[in-house]
Amino acid sequence: MSITTSLNARLLAATAFLAFGLAACDSGNDTATDTPPVDTPETTAGDATTDASSDEAVSDEGITLTIVSWGGAYTKAQVEGFHKPFMEKTGITLQSDDYDGNIAPIKAQVQSGNVVWDAVDVETSEAVRLCDEGLIEPVDHSALPPAPDGTPALKDFLPGTLFECAVPVSIWSTIIAYDASKYSDTAPSSLEDFFDLEAFPGKRGLRKIPEVNLEIALMADGVAPSDVYRVLATPGGIDRAFAKLDTIKDQVIWWEAGAQPPQLLADGEVAMTSAYNGRIFNAQVAEGQPFEIIWDRQIWDIDLWVVPRGGKNIDAAMDFVSFATSTEGLAGQSSWIAYGPPRKSSLPLVGAYAENPEIDIASHMPTTPERLENALQNDYEFWADYNDELEQRFNAWLAQ
Repeated sequence: MSITTSLNARLLAATAFLAFGLAACDSGNDTATDTPPVDTPETTAGDATTDASSDEAVSDEGITLTIVSWGGAYTKAQVEGFHKPFMEKTGITLQSDDYDGNIAPIKAQVQSGNVVWDAVDVETSEAVRLCDEGLIEPVDHSALPPAPDGTPALKDFLPGTLFECAVPVSIWSTIIAYDASKYSDTAPSSLEDFFDLEAFPGKRGLRKIPEVNLEIALMADGVAPSDVYRVLATPGGIDRAFAKLDTIKDQVIWWEAGAQPPQLLADGEVAMTSAYNGRIFNAQVAEGQPFEIIWDRQIWDIDLWVVPRGGKNIDAAMDFVSFATSTEGLAGQSSWIAYGPPRKSSLPLVGAYAENPEIDIASHMPTTPERLENALQNDYEFWADYNDELEQRFNAWLAQ
């Protein structure tokens, strides 16, 4: 992998994010990039299976699409933001399934010729890998709906967010959240505090994958965000990240689904945890939980819709993706959860939180200028290249 290419990709996307935070885009860079998939190592589906018993390609009333996403507050935002309007407009039934981000079922379905997931919300690195392996359908960007003022979708999506086989649906970040009631005297405020068990005692929560954890560990160990992937691409950098994780390993509770971190905090099982910012926002404002977010060196990313290759309802699935990533659809989702819309035209439509009009949800987004100052973009190229190798190392480390 070219380190220069990765740095350039991060710089392009960071520029777009700064534009998002300021609600304006650089007029010299207003065309979304049609990014081709990068070369990735060959991967296999293993023995992964998926339960198709609840899926029906066609219902008595017509087409039924199975839409797969991350569950909890995020899926609720999608159901309210664009599932319901889409069903009302088209008469197509949408069935929601939850998953934990594991793309092995997609591979298994495509390779077996039994595709039961019609559209799936995936992370950037997974979208790139799936496209590179020919497991998802290419997207005709010219068919995506224009902005209300007629601006073509290619110019309306933020730069660097459109991909050959995927359309962006949300801008989100992994942050550190803590239960304020556990630290009434001195509250944690940095990544270093997350690793300081003496000053800030209590169990920690981390997602059970190497991605993000290794970056957090290196930054907490003194590596600047701009140098993280250069360091992590070396054997010494990998060793350094795992050595830092060793310092808290026996105090970690591992989570696998986005709904788990706020629940772990609410149940008192952890005092601090990595989490998705929108899930913590929901717990704060909708559930009244005493949680706080540490934005210090947040790691931000994009989620995208993909359509598995060989499905029974590809045209209808593409219609759903187009509707869900329209100006109004993306704004509708962002009014329910604090994840930014990747379309410029959606920004003016995002204001009050749908469940409490007194809350300005835009101010809770991860894309405000001050929150981006020391933020790190998840490098999808790095993870597309190194995921298998680092996952093996991570699993071996867990077993030690």
